Amino acid sequence: MAPNRTTQGRDELIAIRRESRPYYWFVGVFSFFVNLLMLTGPLYMLQVYDRVLGSGSVATLIALSLIVVFLYGMMGLLDYVRGRVMGRVAARFQSRLDLRVFDAVVRRAAIKPDELAATGLRDLESVQRLMASPVLLALFDLPWTPFFLFGIMLFHPWLGYLAIVGGATLIVITIINQFVTRNPTLKSNTATFQAEKISDQIRGESEMVQAMGMRGDAFRRWQSSRDASLKGQIASADLLGTFSTLTKTLRMLLQSAMLGLGAYLVLQNEMTGGAMIAGSILMGRALAPIEMAIGQWALIERARKGWENLSRLLSEVPQEAPRTDLPVPQAKLDVMQLTVVPPGEQQASLRLLSFTVLPGQAVGVIGASGAGKSTLARALTGVWKPAGGKIRLDGASIDQYGPDVLGRYIGYLPQRVTLFDGTIAENIARLSSTPDSAKVVEAAKKAAAHDMILKLPDGYDTRVSATGGRLSGGQMQRIGLARAMYGDPKILVLDEPNSNLDNEGSEAVNQAIRIMKSQGKSVLIMAHRPAAIKECDMLLMLEGGNRAAFGPKDEVLKQMVQNHKQITKAVSPGGVR
Repeated sequence: MAPNRTTQGRDELIAIRRESRPYYWFVGVFSFFVNLLMLTGPLYMLQVYDRVLGSGSVATLIALSLIVVFLYGMMGLLDYVRGRVMGRVAARFQSRLDLRVFDAVVRRAAIKPDELAATGLRDLESVQRLMASPVLLALFDLPWTPFFLFGIMLFHPWLGYLAIVGGATLIVITIINQFVTRNPTLKSNTATFQAEKISDQIRGESEMVQAMGMRGDAFRRWQSSRDASLKGQIASADLLGTFSTLTKTLRMLLQSAMLGLGAYLVLQNEMTGGAMIAGSILMGRALAPIEMAIGQWALIERARKGWENLSRLLSEVPQEAPRTDLPVPQAKLDVMQLTVVPPGEQQASLRLLSFTVLPGQAVGVIGASGAGKSTLARALTGVWKPAGGKIRLDGASIDQYGPDVLGRYIGYLPQRVTLFDGTIAENIARLSSTPDSAKVVEAAKKAAAHDMILKLPDGYDTRVSATGGRLSGGQMQRIGLARAMYGDPKILVLDEPNSNLDNEGSEAVNQAIRIMKSQGKSVLIMAHRPAAIKECDMLLMLEGGNRAAFGPKDEVLKQMVQNHKQITKAVSPGGVR
């Protein structure tokens, strides 16, 4: 039988949870004494009804009461301590997994931005909340339920039978609750996720929504998803409330029934009044963990779903193995028989593509939309993994470099530049907590963005948002170019660098390319506009994911012109056959 795909991730979660095993034993020992001290109430009532009231001794009552105060104080202290210990165990669990889950979320979102990537951190929080909640402590109390029932049985078998039947009924209700509420709860959570996703999209593109008069339709789309979420939440809450109320009512009924049956047995002289009261208290304590579980079932179900999601996420995005540090590479890039299938698709966007870029060369990658230019850019930067073939940097396959290391060697300017909340200097320095001012300014000068940045209100310390704030698309593009050139990369990959630039911005890109070439580095430019390939020495033409031509720029352009003339002649009135 093939192993379950969540096994690896689940084993990783269990291993981290197991690190706190000594603390679980500690909580278990404290739970032993807490539940032992739970007998204080029944024993106190037993002594009061059977001895104090019979003897009329006030001194005995005072002595018993002082002992009870001390025992309840100790029980409260132990209960408080075990709760605080579990809170720290939960925090430790989350702390150990925060970076691992965040890394998995980022890596998955880069190739497959689905629900697992969107909810990974919330799934971890849901598990942490359950671990820190009283529900988990109820699991430590649950093994004591049979002992409490046995104690009731000692008072009288009939009381024990009533308690066992009542407890069995509550367990059956718990099982039914699990099966009945699972699907509505999952549907509610899914609807809530969709509503949040739409809301994030509308906020992220608020400028476009406002400018194009889309607010009404966008709001209605969000409202529809929101209504579905609310209906799901109401349906789920109704079911959970029904079972919670039923459980609470049944427990109270059982306690009253216990008193009623006990009173009958007292009248029959088969037990004492103290045993009657003590039996009722014991049954309430015996059934409390079950009632707690049903009352907090939404929390349990969300944590269970979060555990499953985390197991899948960590299985499908395993930890990266440590890599041996390689020497700083030269700017030689070899692409050999490269085939790339976009994540989630079946058809390859690039097929058996081969070419070589030498140090000091600038290669323009041209072709119609959908030809595979952006796919090539993502493959060269390690975002998308090859389905076949190899990409080698200075002879080493790029997967031999860690992502952060590869990012230092291959600078990348995507089609759509996104900035992060922070200063321009922090964005150019790739979110470094301590940006190297000299390197930041050097990168900005290479991108011809230095003077532009100095004209901003606070220069390099001007704060920007994820959408750029007051910056234009062209300014964001040039800051993105400076970020790509930060840290002295050996190869620069530019995906449609002129898309948002005016003539001055285009010249800035060309200047950056000239600087890279003069320093013996390489540049690849995915381009539509002729201005973008002005500084290119070589051209790679893609058609439908295949290499149509590769060679010196003038030769490839000449070949394109000849092909165009032949096609024009073939389809002209005099040329059609």
